[in-house]
Amino acid sequence: MNVVVVGSGFREHALARACQASPLADRVVVAPGNAGMAADVECVPARDAAAVSALARDLQALVIIGPEAPLAAGWADHLRQDGLLVCGPSAAAAELESSKVAAKALMERLDVPTARARVVTSAAEADRVLAGWQGPVVVKADGLAAGKGVLLADTPDEARGAVQQLMGDTRFGAAAARVLLEERLLGPELSAMALTDGRRLVWLPATQDYKRVGDGDQGPNTGGMGAVGPHRQWTPQLADWLADRVFLPVIDELRRGGRPFAGVLYAGLMMTADGPRVLEWNVRLGDPEAAVVLALVKDDLLPYWLGAATGELPSRPPAWSGASVAVVMAASGYPDRSEPGAAVSYAPEPGVVMLHAGTGRDARGRLVSGGGRTLLAVASADDVPTARERAYRQVAHVQFDGMVVRSDIAAEYCHS
Repeated sequence: MNVVVVGSGFREHALARACQASPLADRVVVAPGNAGMAADVECVPARDAAAVSALARDLQALVIIGPEAPLAAGWADHLRQDGLLVCGPSAAAAELESSKVAAKALMERLDVPTARARVVTSAAEADRVLAGWQGPVVVKADGLAAGKGVLLADTPDEARGAVQQLMGDTRFGAAAARVLLEERLLGPELSAMALTDGRRLVWLPATQDYKRVGDGDQGPNTGGMGAVGPHRQWTPQLADWLADRVFLPVIDELRRGGRPFAGVLYAGLMMTADGPRVLEWNVRLGDPEAAVVLALVKDDLLPYWLGAATGELPSRPPAWSGASVAVVMAASGYPDRSEPGAAVSYAPEPGVVMLHAGTGRDARGRLVSGGGRTLLAVASADDVPTARERAYRQVAHVQFDGMVVRSDIAAEYCHS
């Protein structure tokens, strides 16, 4: 079959490489991709739903939609109306990610374990709620904010400032018209991802994501600075509990409500002393977690993408083994500001895959950073310490001015 992967990030680069490796795939195209990615996979400058639909119809291709924004904008609906097979939920089902307020209401209705929260629509309302608040607060913009709409406050006073910051930031617009004030939970995070056809699910490898920009989880939230997998707290017992208490209730509720889910469903969990709690939902593979997931899986995943699209998901979960570590290299100023244009060079390390997100070509044809997250070093091995050493050895051979990188991705996996 032919495959069109929609997006231009690390996730889509990893997806395209995985599809290329499938014996079932004839032609794999990324729309639109980016300049650095184009050296590795075929990229076509299709940048809206109509252009992707025309491309997929011409190729008679399965479409895998990578990022959240086109899913929230209804691209999957548009493509299905054009008669195409699509792995990715409708805009109505994607509300799980596009509205944190709606996701929280759904979880409370289904008794899914989550943090207690209040919704506010103004700074004045936030002041009233926070007047009686005890403990640290997580302040979240309701809508999509590319991983940057979450602020952590140690005190109610800090939370008041965070609300004003989100609601006053023109970058967020309508996404911050409503803000969620949530109790701050403690513990390691776990990214649980499953493929579903709207009725059944199969698990993908669980990973740990590193959201904050600085070592030791300091600084502002980002789209993700690295990942490791498989998660050391993942067990068959946890998988069964999550299926019964979290994933299947949500999948069944969406189907009963006329918005069946087809694609990857992702729950971001906090593994607290009182048990797992759902922090957030995503309606696609995480990025950069996708690179780790796809490095760990040993089976051909293309039948699973197709099965999710057709409602005939294979019942056997894909096999995975080994360990993988991914480390992000971002442009100077990330995540607060974007400084594109720095020339990028690196010497490839054996056994490490370099994935591209924000890369382009300048007038001289040199590879340059487009701003934001730029490169991802993905290393695999039999164990995490070896994979981590390989990934950071590759990072040491990357050069561009102002590069932002964490030095502690997966460090805690190497000392226990």
